[in-house]
Amino acid sequence: MIEAHALTKRFGGKTAVDGITFSVQPGKVTGFLGPNGAGKSTTMRLIVGLDHPTAGNVSVNGKPYDRHRMPLHEVGALLEAKAVHPKRTAYNHLRAMAATESIPASRVREVIELTGLGPAARKRVGGFSLGMGQRLGIAAALLGDPQTLILDEPVNGLDPEGVKWVRFLVKGLAAEGRTIFISSHLMSEMALTADHLIVIGRGRILADAPIETVLTGGKRDRVLVRTDDAGALGAAVGSPGVEVRRTAADELEILGLPARSIAEAAFARGILITGLIPQQVSLEDAYMELTGGEVEYRSGQPGEQALPAGEGQGA
Repeated sequence: MIEAHALTKRFGGKTAVDGITFSVQPGKVTGFLGPNGAGKSTTMRLIVGLDHPTAGNVSVNGKPYDRHRMPLHEVGALLEAKAVHPKRTAYNHLRAMAATESIPASRVREVIELTGLGPAARKRVGGFSLGMGQRLGIAAALLGDPQTLILDEPVNGLDPEGVKWVRFLVKGLAAEGRTIFISSHLMSEMALTADHLIVIGRGRILADAPIETVLTGGKRDRVLVRTDDAGALGAAVGSPGVEVRRTAADELEILGLPARSIAEAAFARGILITGLIPQQVSLEDAYMELTGGEVEYRSGQPGEQALPAGEGQGA
């Protein structure tokens, strides 16, 4: 289990992690999402003692990471796959790690085969592709057969077979009762992998809930409606808790009201509806709705210069 209490990290005048409290439970895959600069990597570094908190604390399996006598047996972490001496072979890198905690060579061979590194095990890491570097990083994280696994963007650079392999690996480890904490920018993959989500923006927790709750926005209905009188229908259904978005001249997206209630409101006012389609919210949709106001850097249109969020004309 990972437990953070009022965890804070400041770098000079910038607050990267802002008093967050959360727990990552065993037996499930917990996804960690957030925009660039949200504090994800800093939080993971705080968990494994690579950064020290300005305030608050975080523990893994009941202790701060640096108080575990044999941390590789407690926590496996992939934070920076390229943090390996380029002239070492994959096998020698893993053997050197194993020697620090008396892990037998047989375990090194096991993780090499498990991660598909066999054909490249005797090659120097400096010549590895991004995907092979990721496989080596995952092998290192698994080396001590840890109870807790922390993986930052583990599918980065992997081919489709590798992405699928990581998905089944982490789900299988969670089914054994292990704690799995994993970040990814691939929303479609996170939707298939995670059981629970923690979403962070500008260093603060935006959501901490089962993935089904995040997807439904707290069971908030979303319906696409086509009608010849969108203005009248929007006025008819408008009320506290209901959001109406005009997506086209004859089309509305209505949030917070079930399809039947929309149909009844239209019928009562004689408004013709030509389409009434309940929407399945994707994780990307839910994520964008949660983080829309928390993005530090926004992309511009072609020919425009991208500026940090909040900057620009009149900012």
